Amino acid sequence: MEKIVDIIELIACEKGLEPQVVSQVVKDTIIKVAKKQFGEELNYIVEEDEKNRTFKLIHSVIVCGDDDERATNEPQNFITLSHAKEASNDVNIGDEIHHEISLENMSRNAVNMLFLDLEFHIQRTIENQLFAQFKEMLGKLVSGQVIAIDEQENTYVEIQDIRAVLPLKNRIKGEKFKVNDTISCIVKHVRFHRDGIYVELSRTTPKMLEALLEQEVPEIKDGEVIVQKCARIPGDRAKVALYSTSPRIDPIGSSVGTKGVRINAVSRRLNGENIDCIEYSAIPEIFISKALAPAQIIAVKILSNTEEEKKAQVSIMSDQKSKAIGKNGVNIRLACMLTGFEIELVEIIKEKPAEEDNQENSENTKETKVGIDALESLFKA
Repeated sequence: MEKIVDIIELIACEKGLEPQVVSQVVKDTIIKVAKKQFGEELNYIVEEDEKNRTFKLIHSVIVCGDDDERATNEPQNFITLSHAKEASNDVNIGDEIHHEISLENMSRNAVNMLFLDLEFHIQRTIENQLFAQFKEMLGKLVSGQVIAIDEQENTYVEIQDIRAVLPLKNRIKGEKFKVNDTISCIVKHVRFHRDGIYVELSRTTPKMLEALLEQEVPEIKDGEVIVQKCARIPGDRAKVALYSTSPRIDPIGSSVGTKGVRINAVSRRLNGENIDCIEYSAIPEIFISKALAPAQIIAVKILSNTEEEKKAQVSIMSDQKSKAIGKNGVNIRLACMLTGFEIELVEIIKEKPAEEDNQENSENTKETKVGIDALESLFKA
């Protein structure tokens, strides 16, 4: 155990831990092994000898009154004042008498156990530290290198010495990766697994879009433009509701960028996902109307707006219905996801003015006459 403090500092440097953390692990391990070697019932303390840069294992005995029952029930940890004064007069009730236990007296098995336990607890400390770090990363964007892809097309990414997994279900449809690619993902789940720390990544969560927008749009990063909510159908289309904290900043213009340079940069990183930016409104009717763009809305009626049920009825002209629904229903699905409302479309059929109807009837009459005249000419011939 000579120069054990030097060994601790070396371990801390190699493992990327604080020396104080490693030192506490070593102390706890020494006490654990000492209990197995010398007895569970003893009170142990491990003190650092700064001069010799070693640790001392101490058996602590507390001085108590002569009539204190603890001296009888636990003689190994308590000593009466009168017995203590036989060794030294300079003691009082409550003092601790320290007896050093030589670590060299440990058996070979105990020493082996000490090093095995030390290795195990240091590894566990590293895992706990990494677990805490990744817990803080939940919902945040991280980048790593692809190190493997299994038969189920789950992608394994190395992030801070941890092998994180990007499951196929969390990957944008149509995108493929290969080993050594550098990819960005959102940390979705972190938990302890039998094989260590399990970190699950995702590229399909709306947080991925929010994080990329923050990287590309300085106004969002600075808090001048706020992303209120995102809705995505990964790899197809997304809608983002934005608002500005400053009247001089246009939230849509700043997010889209000159000639769409900013929003296109985000789209490329999401495998070409189309992104619609709309201005957020706290008024549900206005927000729903904007969310259904590019369709033009006639009216919005809120049928219910509670935590249990949010429902709205939207009146729309017949020629705008297909725009509101979108290809394969994508537009209305995103609008529902973005606003949180179940949207019911009410189609309004455009009525033709009376003048147009009369004009059409007269044209039909003329066509009929022409047809009869043609027949008559045939018979006359």
